Amino acid sequence: MSRIVRIALAAAILVGLTTASVPANAASYIPITGTGSTWSQNALDQWRKNVAANYGMTVNYSGVGSSAGRRDYIAGTVDFAVSEIPFQSSPEDGSAPETPPRGYAYMPIVAGGTAFMYNLRIGGKRVTNLRLSGDVITKIFTGAITKWNDAAIQKNNPALAMPDKAIVPVVRSDGSGTSAQFTLWMSKQYGNLWKSGMRSQFPTPPNGKAQNGSLGVAGYVSQDYGEGAITYVEYSYALKSGFPVAKVLNASGYYVEPTANSVAVALLSAGINSDLTQNLDAVYNSTDKRTYPLSSYSYMIIPTEVGGIFTADKGATLGAFTRYMLCEGQQQAPALGYSPLPLNLVQAGSDQIKRIPGAGSAGIDFNSCNNPTFKPGDSPTSNRLAATAPQPADCDKVGTTQCATGTAGAPQDTPVTGTGGSGAASGGGTGGTGGTGGGDAGSGGDGGFDENGNPLGGDNSSANGAVSKPFTVDDSEMGPSQWLMIAAALLLFAVILAPPFISRRLRNSRK
Repeated sequence: MSRIVRIALAAAILVGLTTASVPANAASYIPITGTGSTWSQNALDQWRKNVAANYGMTVNYSGVGSSAGRRDYIAGTVDFAVSEIPFQSSPEDGSAPETPPRGYAYMPIVAGGTAFMYNLRIGGKRVTNLRLSGDVITKIFTGAITKWNDAAIQKNNPALAMPDKAIVPVVRSDGSGTSAQFTLWMSKQYGNLWKSGMRSQFPTPPNGKAQNGSLGVAGYVSQDYGEGAITYVEYSYALKSGFPVAKVLNASGYYVEPTANSVAVALLSAGINSDLTQNLDAVYNSTDKRTYPLSSYSYMIIPTEVGGIFTADKGATLGAFTRYMLCEGQQQAPALGYSPLPLNLVQAGSDQIKRIPGAGSAGIDFNSCNNPTFKPGDSPTSNRLAATAPQPADCDKVGTTQCATGTAGAPQDTPVTGTGGSGAASGGGTGGTGGTGGGDAGSGGDGGFDENGNPLGGDNSSANGAVSKPFTVDDSEMGPSQWLMIAAALLLFAVILAPPFISRRLRNSRK
């Protein structure tokens, strides 16, 4: 067989293998585009990576903030948007009501906790077990508390000798669903301290800094110049950075970290409106001592009518992507710093998928839905993750002591005095699920940020601080592209390289 014939045969076989290995409907997946929330972006980016590798699906997404995402949906320049709050009939800036010209529906996609990531040292050691009550948090972000050794913070932390250091509250400069959720909580729980209601645009405190996006606020806090700073951000970003978050006091008198379990417990109390938007009043005041009070859902705004750049052909891709998110995608939520959706919201989401033009009449196949919060036959109100949530330690209760354990996968390097126990030795270490931490230095990243929060170019792997950026966990299986590469290599050997090798061996054997 001539070399040209062998190459042609290999190409023909490879084309056939490509056709057979990629799912039959992969060729019909038209790329789709969305914008919006940075709160849920780490989860979305992981899911987009998974469906691209395993199903040949292209989902473009840009975390520009919830407010911008809703505006893009109204303008018809995206196929979907993601936001923590619904369209606003009376925007806080006095602009026109947010009224989309085409049909839409809200679909919960992931749950999580809005966390308070901080950078604080006492005697050269990083604090990893900070505790804060809600009124103290509110006073910090309104500028009423400006020093870390304020008597109210010291009362929250009886085992720490709080330093005489200025607090730098870092807030979002862009229109943000995270800001809206945080300010809604403050207005409901501490209206005497926060009198501005729910705001997507957070006013910068006199002693504060404003940064763009979740990456911006987390990136600022995680730098060396960020010592003394604290910000509000989805737990995922602190987990990735290897920086701690404050344990927040709940209604039962326990300081709790926003883990997947504590968020799942909290959201058992959430009220779900007919349009699937959330009412969190009961979450804020849940008396379950495992509850993290600032727990909530993020929403995808999906089209129910063709319009703008959205077509029914794109609806087939969007339908497939949303089915993946509600089932298989939820498996990775805890590792990414989120909490997976429970059965009642997956059932509601299944009905919403059917309303997407081009998505087909099938919603979720619950017999094969690989979601960690339920199994076939479970009650819609059950949540297996919440049912297995551990009770908080006695040292997390309000009192004269506190736990020394670090949060968010941060290396335990806590300076502890009095009755709270002692921290572990200083130094680097591996963070909790989903992120790697360090002692004095965290993970390097894409340049980091300067003291004004502007991104730095180049590699910053040697910088003394963790750089926050979206992260991934390993895929659970190989996708078509990986198998094709292996098959192509085997074919190359079998069809092109093997025959000459065998021919030479035969000639040599005859000599």
